[in-house]
Amino acid sequence: MTFVAVQCPHCQSEQRVKCGNTGCGTQRYLCQNTACATGSFLLDYRDLGRLPEVKHQIIDMSLNASGVRDTARVLQISPDTVRRELRKKEAALESVHTAFLRTHNPDEMTVAIERAGEEAEIDEMWSFVGNKGNPRWLWHAIDHHTGAVLAYVFGRRKDDVFLQRKALREAFGLTRFYTDHWGAYTRHLDPDVPSPGKRNTQKIERKHLTLRTRMKRLVRKTI
Repeated sequence: MTFVAVQCPHCQSEQRVKCGNTGCGTQRYLCQNTACATGSFLLDYRDLGRLPEVKHQIIDMSLNASGVRDTARVLQISPDTVRRELRKKEAALESVHTAFLRTHNPDEMTVAIERAGEEAEIDEMWSFVGNKGNPRWLWHAIDHHTGAVLAYVFGRRKDDVFLQRKALREAFGLTRFYTDHWGAYTRHLDPDVPSPGKRNTQKIERKHLTLRTRMKRLVRKTI
């Protein structure tokens, strides 16, 4: 006769009792460790999305720029399972890089402020929220020589959103803008300020490609 110790897969505790069966007849256990937040668990999950190691892989793949469909295809689980697990981690997200602050003293840091050049590249990048019927555009401006981001706004591809970005970059004292042929630029910029064409917008177009390569959520939904 072989004895197999049953451990909670979340806290590794052996303090557990049987807790009935699932609808498929699989034995369910209840973890009695007060420090464990999971409660009941199974030893043999039919749904791979329930496995703790698969849940950890979802987060790891997300941090490595894998999309929802990529993760679901590789782990052989449903895309809804991936989205549900990512939503659970929303409360744990922090807007401050605490790991960096633990190793650096803010009082010993030096901040260098440099004036931007007089030329900027401005463009828009399309994406969507939820579905393609709800589009959103990233309007941003970068320094023509250094590529540094000067200002950005998220919104629709409308004139009022462009005016918001225009107000943000007025503090930089820019005298020349390199743009495409979108009508908002000709309607709201002086005739001698914009310089439409692809020749001088290569930096910002390259930045768009970099963002779409590293963040698959910005790419087409079918990929």
